[in-house]
Amino acid sequence: MTTKKRISHPQVPEPPLQTWSNGLVVGNQVFIAGMISQVGDEIVGGDSMYGQAQAIFTKIKHLMESVGGQMDDIVKVVIYVTDITRREEVWQARREVFSGDFPVSTLVEVAALARPEILVEIEAIAILGCAP
Repeated sequence: MTTKKRISHPQVPEPPLQTWSNGLVVGNQVFIAGMISQVGDEIVGGDSMYGQAQAIFTKIKHLMESVGGQMDDIVKVVIYVTDITRREEVWQARREVFSGDFPVSTLVEVAALARPEILVEIEAIAILGCAP
C-alpha cells in the first residue's frame, strides 16, 4: 500500500491549518505546491522575477532535501508569471538550479497571483532517486 506523508522544512513557512500542504510524498513521488517568494510579510526578490524565482527554487530545494531528494529528481515544473515578456529572468534562475536533463516545464502568464507584488509562483513534481 502506498502512503501519503506531508513534508515540511523550517526554512519554508507552513500554510494556515486546513488550507493546503506545501508538499506531499506519495510512494517515491514528491508533489510541491505552488511556492511564492513571500516570507512573513516580505516578498524576497522585490520586483525582480529572477530574484523571486531564486527564492522560490531555494524553498523547493529545502523541501526536496527534507525527504532525501535533490533538485535533479524534479521531473516537472509549472511556472506562473504575471508578465510573460520577462520570462528570461525566470529561465535564468531555473538554469542555475537544474543540470542534465531539465524537467519538463509549463510557463503560464496569469493576470494576478496572491498579492500584487508577487510576480512568480512555481509548483513541482519529483520522483525520488531518479537523478543520475
